[in-house]
Amino acid sequence: MHVPKVLKIKKILTESKSVKTFIFDWNFNDSLLKPEPGQFMMIWNFEDEKPMSISKIDFENNEIGISIKNIGSFTNALHQLNNGDKVGIRGPYGHGFEFNDFKKILAIGGGIGMAPIASFTEFAIKNNLDVDVISAATTSNELLYEDRLNDAGANVFTCTDDGSCGFKGFATHRMEDLLQNNVYDLIVTCGPEIMMKGVVELANKHNISVQISMERWMKCALGVCGQCCVDDSGWRICKEGPVFWADDLNNIKEFAKYKRDSSGIRNYY
Repeated sequence: MHVPKVLKIKKILTESKSVKTFIFDWNFNDSLLKPEPGQFMMIWNFEDEKPMSISKIDFENNEIGISIKNIGSFTNALHQLNNGDKVGIRGPYGHGFEFNDFKKILAIGGGIGMAPIASFTEFAIKNNLDVDVISAATTSNELLYEDRLNDAGANVFTCTDDGSCGFKGFATHRMEDLLQNNVYDLIVTCGPEIMMKGVVELANKHNISVQISMERWMKCALGVCGQCCVDDSGWRICKEGPVFWADDLNNIKEFAKYKRDSSGIRNYY
């Protein structure tokens, strides 16, 4: 679990101009290797290692998918790889989404935050839950997984900042619109923290349970190095997170205010 498995890339899916999904064969028979929606993997390109969300969990074909957005030197190097090339993978890590006894769910993803939302949605639908999805992006060519989630049985509602596809506005605007005519007993969300802050506020206003998936700089993923600890609780995103209930945010004072870079310096939103 804690030593990288060197795997061949089985298939690469181009999701948008900036996002690719890398498909790998996976052994689900080993309980330590069986991922849950909301968990993440550490990806090693033999020079550096970064955490990436699991965007697809396919038990039928024994495959997992890792969606990666090209935003820097590490991810750009991964985007240059081809089918048959190898990378190191270790995990799964972290605390994923919880389903409990919920029936009607609204899943909200912004940008690459749609990655864990996609695996959650497919998993929930296979467990006979009713899921509406808000897929948000800045523009139409950055929307993710619309056809895939429609095919899975979700009701997908797109929204773009520029109005090039679906609702014109932010994810929270689309959420407000849906809450006028629908009743949900759970909301799950992943994306920019400013977006998720708005989602939590709306959910609280309507007395709906909500789970969020947070991102922080991670190095070990084992809860040892302390790189991903948050103020003031000291919770480790790699262990206690990345998924938290909204009530937990009372103990994370930095949520939607700032996060620390690799040196520990605060970067404010």
